[in-house]
Amino acid sequence: MTEESASADKQMRLRYAGTCRLCGDDLRAGREAIYERATKTVRCVACPSVTEPAADIAGGSARREYERRKNARESRIRSSHPKLGWLILALTDEPQSTRAWERGAVGEELLASRLQELPDTARVLHDRRIPGTRANIDHIVVTPTGVWVIDTKRYKGRRPRLQVEGGLIRPRSESLRIGGRDGTKLVAGVTTQVESVRDAIADPAVTVTGVLCFVEADWPLIGGDFIVGGIHVVWPRLLVNRIIPANGASIDADTVYRRLTETFPLHR
Repeated sequence: MTEESASADKQMRLRYAGTCRLCGDDLRAGREAIYERATKTVRCVACPSVTEPAADIAGGSARREYERRKNARESRIRSSHPKLGWLILALTDEPQSTRAWERGAVGEELLASRLQELPDTARVLHDRRIPGTRANIDHIVVTPTGVWVIDTKRYKGRRPRLQVEGGLIRPRSESLRIGGRDGTKLVAGVTTQVESVRDAIADPAVTVTGVLCFVEADWPLIGGDFIVGGIHVVWPRLLVNRIIPANGASIDADTVYRRLTETFPLHR
């Protein structure tokens, strides 16, 4: 744990019962414990912070991939053009495929900042790998009434909208459009993530909600959010407002959080 992350922790008297993230001991309400702002979890006062694993970093894997591609391009150009490499790099832009990773990282970081507004009863996981695949889940939020699986997209200045076709003579179909382009494959991606989380929880009583959250998109002043293929399409502020008062059966959030932490490791 870094000095910066350690300073973000706070010793406090618990308002609600919890479980130590490190040793697993039950922490009753009113007991002194350490609240970890980064992961919205608690640990015993006696558990040393130096034994903690690295905290989740939103957008971490996307930013590492951007840096890897950027450095590889610079090395390749400087090696091929020893004398003019610096000039070529100064006068040419990075490939769109490389810049896309940076945009994605920034989007995840922006949403993570907004998710810090959630109450202490919510627990947040960032940048978690789906076992057996190269895919990751940007954010998982565990609340006392359910779980939210969130995929962040940063399409600056473009408007997401629901396109509906058919319904009378031919079968009704729905699709996601982003700035006029078909983005329905994004819905399928979140659906797969939701199924992975449901399988890990293995409890049909726990509600799992899939979300596509568009950061810095061109949302209308009134309305604009919708559901397509069972996936909610929203913006950051609305997402937080939806999570906070969400209704549903009370769940054992600590147990669900631990299970998801164990099933979906940090994306390295």
